[in-house]
Amino acid sequence: MCSGLRPDVQPRFIGCANSAKTLTLGAPIMRWFLAAAVSLLLTVSGHAAERAIIILDGSGSMWAQIDGEARISIARETLNDVLGAVPDDLELGFMSYGHREKGSCEDIEVLVEPAAGTAGAISEAAAEIQPKGKTPISAAVQMAAESLKYTEEKATVILITDGIETCEADPCALASELEGAGVDFTTHVVGFGLTEEEGRQVACLAENTGGTYFQASDGDALGKALTTTVAAATVAPEPAPEPKPAAVEFNFDPQIVLSESADEPSADDVSPVWEIYKAKPDGTEGEYVATDYGVGFKTNLEPGDYIVRVSVDYARIAMPVSIEAGKLADPLFNLNAGQLVIRPLASEGAEPDLGAAVLTEFPGDESTTSYGETRLYVPAGETTATVTIGNGQVVETIVVAAGEEVTRDIIVGVGRATLNAYYVEGMRVEEGGLTFQVVGAKKDIQGNRQDFGTSYGPDVGFDLPAGDYVALVTMDQAMMEVPFTVKVGEAVAVDGLLGAGVLNIKAAGADSIDIFTAKKDIQGNATQLGYAFGVERNATVPAGDYIVVAKFADGTSKEAPAKVVAGERTEITLE
Repeated sequence: MCSGLRPDVQPRFIGCANSAKTLTLGAPIMRWFLAAAVSLLLTVSGHAAERAIIILDGSGSMWAQIDGEARISIARETLNDVLGAVPDDLELGFMSYGHREKGSCEDIEVLVEPAAGTAGAISEAAAEIQPKGKTPISAAVQMAAESLKYTEEKATVILITDGIETCEADPCALASELEGAGVDFTTHVVGFGLTEEEGRQVACLAENTGGTYFQASDGDALGKALTTTVAAATVAPEPAPEPKPAAVEFNFDPQIVLSESADEPSADDVSPVWEIYKAKPDGTEGEYVATDYGVGFKTNLEPGDYIVRVSVDYARIAMPVSIEAGKLADPLFNLNAGQLVIRPLASEGAEPDLGAAVLTEFPGDESTTSYGETRLYVPAGETTATVTIGNGQVVETIVVAAGEEVTRDIIVGVGRATLNAYYVEGMRVEEGGLTFQVVGAKKDIQGNRQDFGTSYGPDVGFDLPAGDYVALVTMDQAMMEVPFTVKVGEAVAVDGLLGAGVLNIKAAGADSIDIFTAKKDIQGNATQLGYAFGVERNATVPAGDYIVVAKFADGTSKEAPAKVVAGERTEITLE
C-alpha cells in the first residue's frame, strides 16, 4: 500500500517508491516556477531515462492570460529558456494536442520525433502552435508512451497542461495500465493554472507511475518550497528496501454504501479513496498514515484508534475506527450520497455539448468544473449546476436523494455562428492574422455595444444566445462590420467581404516603411495605414490608391504611388 497526496499539507513530499510528489505555488511567479519545474523534470528525465517526450497543451484555454500574457506565450518562452540545459545524450521528442482543429479528440500530433539534439526543433515547433481545440490528455500520453516503445525501454513523458481530460477517458486508469506494462515508465505533470481540485484529476498520471506533480495554484511559499523540493528532487534516490512478505490476514475490512437501504456498489460503479489518520487523544484527526483506493479495500493496521476518511467524487464521510489486536474491524461507511448526471445541451433535442463548462457546487461550499456530459457522486441535498456554452449560461438547482441517480438535461439556448472573411468572393482569408470580434447590434445610451468575445483565424465559431449581433472583421489594415442574427439551435454562416488586396513593399537599407492613402482629407492630410520597421513590409489593405514612403537612417526618404486591386498582390520596390 502506498501513501498518496495530501491536499491539506503542501508543498510536501509524501509516500513510497511509486507515489507522486506535489508542489503548490502561486500564480504571480508562475513563469519562474514553470521554468524551474520543466528544467527539473528534464534534468530528472535525463538521469532516469534514455528517451523522453514533452507534451505541450494546445487546447483553446491556453489563450487564457496570466498577468496580461497568454499561457501559450509563457509556455513557449519557458521552453526556449530551459531547452538549452537538456543533456546532450537525452533523446527528446515533442508533442501537442488541440492545436489544429476544434472539438476533436483525435487532434494529437508528434511534432518532433525523440532524438538527441532536438532542442532547436522543439522551440520552432512550439512557436507554431495555435491553441484552439480540446484536451485529450489520456490519448496523448498513450501515444507518447508508444512512440517511446515503453514496453521495451525506459521512457519518460513530461505533460504541461492547463486543463483536465475532456475526451471521456480516465487518466488514472491509463497511468496504472502504462506503469504495469512498461519497462520503466514515468509521467511527470505540470498543472499550469489549474485549481487544486482540477490538479487532483491529473496528478494521478504522475502518482500512478512514480512521477512528480507540480500544481501552480496557490500561495507565495515559493522560496521555501522551491528550495526544499528542488534540492530533494535532484538528489539521487536511495535504493528501495527489500519488499516485506505480503500479509495473509487483514484486520481492517471496511464496507461502503451510498444510502442506508443500498447494497455495497461494485468496483465498476465507484472508485472510493480511503485516507487513514491516527486519532489524537481528544478524538480529532492526527498523524497521516496511508491512502488507498477501491471497493474491497482491506489492510492491516497497528492496534489503536484511527480516523478513516472515504470519498467517492464529492461524497465524503469520516469515521473513528478502533483496531484491537486479534480482531477484525469491518465498519460500514454510509456516504449518504447519490449520482448526478448533467447533460449540457445547446438547444432542445441536441446532443450533449462536449465543450460545455459545467460548474457544480455542493453542500459544504465545495465546487468543481468539468466539461461535456458530467457524472458525479454528490452529497444528498441540493447541488447547483452552472452550465456555460460559449456566451450562453444557465444556472439550475438540482435535488439528489441518497441512493438516487438523477439525470438532468440543462438547455443553455444558444445557436452557433461560424465566421469567415474573403478578400473577394471565392478567395477566403486563410492567414492567422485574421481577427473577429463579436458585439451586440444594439448600442447603449453611451453608444457602447456589449462585447461577446474575440477569436482568430478562419472558421471561428461563436456560441451565442438568440439575438442580433455585429462581427467586427480585421485583417491587418482592412476592416469591416458584418451584421448577423442568431437563432437558438441553428447554425449561421457569417461571411465578411473585405474587398482588399496585399501590398508588398521592398526598400533596401530602409529604417521604416509607411503607407498613406493617396486621397487627402479637407485639411490636406493623408491617412496613415500603420507603419513597419525594416526593409520589407507586407500589408493587407482595402482596394484603392496609396503612397508608400521609405525612411532611411540618414534622414532621407523615398516615396512611390501604389494601386491595390481587391484579391490581387501588388509589389513595389523603392530603389
